[in-house]
Amino acid sequence: MGCCGSTEGKRDWKPLEDRSCTDVPWLILFTLFCIGMFCVCGYPIATGAASRLVSGYDSYGNTCGRNNSKIEGVPHSGLDMREKKYVFFLDPCNIDFINRKINSISLCVSKCPAEELKTYSDLKQFALNNGSQLCSYDITPTRYTGHSERFTKCPKLPVPPSKGIPVFHRCIPKNITCYAEFMQAFSTFVNDNTVLPRVIAGVLASKEIIMGLCLLALVLSLIMMVVIRYISKVLVWILTVLVIIGSVGGAAVLWWLYVDHKKAHDSGALSAFGKQVASDNVTALLVYAIVATVFTVVLLIVMLIMRKRVALTISLFHVAGKVFIHLPLLVLQPLWTFVWLMLFWVYWVTVLLFLGTSGTPLKNNVTGAVEYEMQGPLQYLVWYHAVGLIWITEFIFAFQQMTIAGAVVTYYFTRNKSQMPVTPILSSVLRTIRYHLGTLAKGSFIITLVKIPRLILTYIHSQLKGKENACARCMLKACVCCLWCLEKCLAYLNQNAYTATAINSTSFCTSARDAFIILVENALRVMAINTVGDFVLFLGKVLIVSCTAFCGVLALNYQRHYTVWVLPLLIVCAFAFLVAHCFLSVFENVVDVLFLCFAIDSKYNDGSPGHEYYMDKTLMEYVENSKKMGRYKPEDGERREMSPMAK
Repeated sequence: MGCCGSTEGKRDWKPLEDRSCTDVPWLILFTLFCIGMFCVCGYPIATGAASRLVSGYDSYGNTCGRNNSKIEGVPHSGLDMREKKYVFFLDPCNIDFINRKINSISLCVSKCPAEELKTYSDLKQFALNNGSQLCSYDITPTRYTGHSERFTKCPKLPVPPSKGIPVFHRCIPKNITCYAEFMQAFSTFVNDNTVLPRVIAGVLASKEIIMGLCLLALVLSLIMMVVIRYISKVLVWILTVLVIIGSVGGAAVLWWLYVDHKKAHDSGALSAFGKQVASDNVTALLVYAIVATVFTVVLLIVMLIMRKRVALTISLFHVAGKVFIHLPLLVLQPLWTFVWLMLFWVYWVTVLLFLGTSGTPLKNNVTGAVEYEMQGPLQYLVWYHAVGLIWITEFIFAFQQMTIAGAVVTYYFTRNKSQMPVTPILSSVLRTIRYHLGTLAKGSFIITLVKIPRLILTYIHSQLKGKENACARCMLKACVCCLWCLEKCLAYLNQNAYTATAINSTSFCTSARDAFIILVENALRVMAINTVGDFVLFLGKVLIVSCTAFCGVLALNYQRHYTVWVLPLLIVCAFAFLVAHCFLSVFENVVDVLFLCFAIDSKYNDGSPGHEYYMDKTLMEYVENSKKMGRYKPEDGERREMSPMAK
């Protein structure tokens, strides 16, 4: 299946020249895994678990609406329920939130009560009139009023009316306020009749404003992607000045506090206890001041070195804006990714619910109810399904990255832009599907291998909260942080590997190795782009949220028929940040792809005949200015190695 220890010799970059299928064994493995996912879905459907989830079943293992088979050792099982299609809970408010189930006897009934039943006589009359028995199967309707076990085998009075249309064949009460008593953290807010109605009224009365503000956030995000290339230079210098002032000022303040506290300590005007406290403060301030000074010096040196690379970041932002002008449909990539993710997640949750009602029927010795549990090897189906959630989700994200990379690479390495495909994004999608699905499968699997242990350790760490072993918690937290950092680094390398694959049509490991070499050769530039560029985009997100929130305050302030509009404003701000993040993350991906293309272009071409640059005029000006100022040297990673790339 390939490994990263390839002994392949030096290879030339040949953008868009040849195409071949990459990482085919991994595509086969991923296909087999997806077939396994469908088999996991087919198991509960074939064994009847899906019908039990949809139609519901009673406490004795009978599926409502069906003729059932007898379960050995379980009374009242194996009944014909074809005329009884709905599940009725004797005490629907008896909920076990920890185990996520209702601790109540459930029965199959032919009709849910439409009106409140207050007495056992009402239960009897309802059963005689509608043929729907709401008490246990072994009690006839005529004995409802006087049966000795009516308090345990009949529903808790009063029986609330159910909804007009049962939800998944379950009789759900119209009034579910009884559930609130189990939600201790939320009960006070829910039961506060003065706050909750006003908050709900605020959301309902402002629904048009909320929709308008969400649309405003969408428009602002689109505008920001175009404008940010013009204001990036200003933002970069503002950032530089603020960092310098903040670091130097912070170190100076710490030294001033150290001197002031030392004078107070040496004055001798303090008590013995006060001197001890002052001495500790002086020592702490000295340590803080030294650390801040060292940090400031290192930061200033790094900024001094990186100042030459900031211009490249600004140029890349400018070219990224041009990319979106030529490829406007790139802004829709988050939308398509979101649609595919929602479809897959809905499927995954549905299958998980199916698995929850799968397995062998077992009688609970405490409650007497029948519960379905998967035993033996079948219980690993849930783990297989969980791995599928992570792998396929990462695969969908990788597909978006490859699509963006393929479109941007086509734009960059096409000298005559009029000869580009009519729909570069669609061409990138088709090219990815035809040639590179195996590469996406391999890259997403590597991320999955790191993410699974991180999630497991995170869960263990959460379970250890409040325990005595603080050392174990700290070690787990450190491991989680290390795995998180490794995951982010691998995700960044994967993204560049996809770009290299889009350029050369090479396998994942070869692409990752080549991209890693290019990134190492341009380490300072990568640092500048990932710090300055990310900060500029973060400011763009903050600006979009702030403008949307400001407009929301002005709009909501004129609504006088309710007083609480904090929740509508929070909804709008959350949506604004989500939209801004989706759009600007695509912008960030485009910048990263452009940088790798630029680094490859400037490494293998020098502008001479036969080795002309592919880069945009803006990047060309950056290169020419760097040459004039004597800063464009081989150590920047652009060794003039000739390649047939431009021939």
